[in-house]
Amino acid sequence: MKPVKVYRNQDVEAVYAYIPPGHRHIRLVVETRDQKIVFQEATVAGMVRAYLDVLLHPTRRAVALKKKHVQGKPGYAEHQLVEDKWDEDALRELVEAGLA
Repeated sequence: MKPVKVYRNQDVEAVYAYIPPGHRHIRLVVETRDQKIVFQEATVAGMVRAYLDVLLHPTRRAVALKKKHVQGKPGYAEHQLVEDKWDEDALRELVEAGLA
């Protein structure tokens, strides 16, 4: 089983959003008490999509996105986070992993 780290709001020191020189896509840096994590745009877009899907849906309680290799447009990531499981299936997976 992979180790689990839970970061509370007080554990996050800073968040930076930026486009690196010479690049076209945004990156997001989350600086915590013990590490800095850099997310590429496609990952952030997937997380935001999942967050909004659960937040704004009248009954949805969970969604799982899984990595999938896709034939994308030039300049876009070949690996995307794609909806894989909804509600009960997603929640069951979290419970079995000890995360819910």
